[in-house]
Amino acid sequence: MFQLGKTIVSEDIIEKDFLCNLTACKGACCVDGDAGAPLEADEAKILENIYPIIKPYLRKESIEAIESQGTHVVAEDGELETPLINGADCVYVIFDETNTALCAIEEAYNQGEVDWKKPVSCHLYPVRIKDYTEFSAVNYDNWEICDAACTLGKELQVPVYKFVKEALIRKFGTEWYAELEQVAAKQSKK
Repeated sequence: MFQLGKTIVSEDIIEKDFLCNLTACKGACCVDGDAGAPLEADEAKILENIYPIIKPYLRKESIEAIESQGTHVVAEDGELETPLINGADCVYVIFDETNTALCAIEEAYNQGEVDWKKPVSCHLYPVRIKDYTEFSAVNYDNWEICDAACTLGKELQVPVYKFVKEALIRKFGTEWYAELEQVAAKQSKK
């Protein structure tokens, strides 16, 4: 672990390799698990505001779930997250012709319909952020459904922090990311 500003960062972020391999996993991270994607308070408001715009991208069961649960839910621990369909799929999941899970929000973003790509927690994956009073913990989430992504990342030599560069900058800023790159460069010389 090392500290960057008000973050404590796991060395796994720079030591592990990762590159999403949707061909292999089919977007399992969006349909497996026992909770929705973590949301920040401002993101919950964004979801409320963009729902009418992304609604045409959603599946029938997604619309039904959102209209009964809302665009976001409060989990048992008090945290905000995306709702699920029958305790499985994120309500914002859609499927392409190969049955690969995609994000309806990101599809609307790619089409220029909205200017918000998706929740930052989704954009950051496999990095997970846990906020504490004095600092944020930045960790790598090792989940077996992503084994193919780890293999591809290792094959192409793409460390986690490079894979999620855009999301880390979105979350912490360019200066923070530049410091992370400096730490990574020092680590690689050891």
